[in-house]
Amino acid sequence: MSSPEHDEADHGREAEIVAQKEIILKRILSSDARLRLNNVKMVKPEVANTVENYLITMASQGQVKSQLSDEQLKQILKSLQQPKRDFKISRR
Repeated sequence: MSSPEHDEADHGREAEIVAQKEIILKRILSSDARLRLNNVKMVKPEVANTVENYLITMASQGQVKSQLSDEQLKQILKSLQQPKRDFKISRR
């Protein structure tokens, strides 16, 4: 069983990590791109989280030279999405 102090410390660390992520994303994404990412987060939070982590990794490695536009973010989203599978059912 965890103590209330331990839970508060964990929550504080999580809030700090989220705040740092927001600062980095604000720096590397244009306002339109941030808006798109927030919209994606509402519909598909797991996809948005993957994209956020990818962008933060790119930024920490110095691969992001200027703010990413909405168009560039769309390309990243397309490249990270799993291809949809078509199933054909044949009846005999």
